[in-house]
Amino acid sequence: MSIPSPLIRYQPKADLLKDKIILITGAGDGIGAAVAKDCAAKGASVILLGKTVKKLEKVYDEIVAAGHPEPAIYPLDLLEASEEQYQQVGDIIDKEFGRLDGLVHNAGLLGSLIPLANHSSEQWIKVMQVNLHAPYLMTQACLPLLKKSDSASIIFVSSSVGRKGRAYWGAYAASKAACENLMQTLADELENNTNIRVNSLNPGATRTAMRRIAFPGENPNTLPEPEAIAPAFIYLLSDDSKAINGQQINAQ
Repeated sequence: MSIPSPLIRYQPKADLLKDKIILITGAGDGIGAAVAKDCAAKGASVILLGKTVKKLEKVYDEIVAAGHPEPAIYPLDLLEASEEQYQQVGDIIDKEFGRLDGLVHNAGLLGSLIPLANHSSEQWIKVMQVNLHAPYLMTQACLPLLKKSDSASIIFVSSSVGRKGRAYWGAYAASKAACENLMQTLADELENNTNIRVNSLNPGATRTAMRRIAFPGENPNTLPEPEAIAPAFIYLLSDDSKAINGQQINAQ
């Protein structure tokens, strides 16, 4: 199966994700919020996970007001969460929904854009915790639920610096490169004995808060809104991408 290119022009059917259960981390704003709202619009029951309840409630209210399936809110600070708390996420989803059809690892921490020689070990560990350890622990906790799905999809949100390192991107670039490898390892392990596919998606330059911090001199009006990137996620979460596994995909 070929991948539509560019994916942001992909036009999904209105009910493409009907009855699917999808967990999205970092769902309070930016790309995570946009993807959550688009998933709900396509018929999915979305689990909104993030650290700021007020932001999650805003996304929840917008989904409900639009008449889409009622989402669930799960507050969790990925920087501080214990292994037991990740397992609790899986246990609660199992109790409330019985399975999981999609897992989007969207939450991320930029850290400091400075030379490696000046990088603090504390900042390095924080970035790795959110960008690498959290997706690993969340995936491990959710695998039994994903295996219950007839067609499950895991998406690791990546970055161009995760595919080719760049000066000053330090821990962020290293964490995203590690996630690419984690994605490939999972995809290889799950390909022949489960209905789970695993891919990474690089959204490209998008008008987000993280982008503004990373490129303060850039005119944000020249960049697509997060809503423009959402179709790429819908494709990878839908059965239209059933044959796509272990791929490093670009939205733009």
